[in-house]
Amino acid sequence: MSENGVVVRRAQARDLDGVVACSAALFAEDAGARDPALNVNWPREYGAAKFAEAVDDPGRLVLVADDGERIIGHLTGSVSGPTPMRPVVVATLGSIYVRPPYRGQKIGARLVEEFRAWARGHGAQYAGVTAYAGNEGASRFFERNGFVMHAVVRETVLT
Repeated sequence: MSENGVVVRRAQARDLDGVVACSAALFAEDAGARDPALNVNWPREYGAAKFAEAVDDPGRLVLVADDGERIIGHLTGSVSGPTPMRPVVVATLGSIYVRPPYRGQKIGARLVEEFRAWARGHGAQYAGVTAYAGNEGASRFFERNGFVMHAVVRETVLT
């Protein structure tokens, strides 16, 4: 437990409603404002089943930040590889969210550090995360936590 009473731990089946709620908040706050092609209802429509699969999959990670009363944050991750093209094991941080009243308390950093330890334990040599270019707060957060820009994805609308 930390000085703020928040525990970061592996998610369990009983946490799925909280993970879905955090994921829905992330989609609404981030992707909903930045990506018109994304289904912002995905967490509520499909999240419970996908997160339940991930909780039981040794190659995937679901962490929660728990304040003792509710889930106030989450992180998802996975490992893949090696492949002939990229002959290393890579960990991917899929999503991370901390409810706004809890931000600035290093909870996100604790989630990332648990992800990094899990990834190293699974043999990963690299870790990556994708964030929207317009999300400057996320960019600063990931830089503070050791992620540097490596590639840029560009998109265009086809009409």
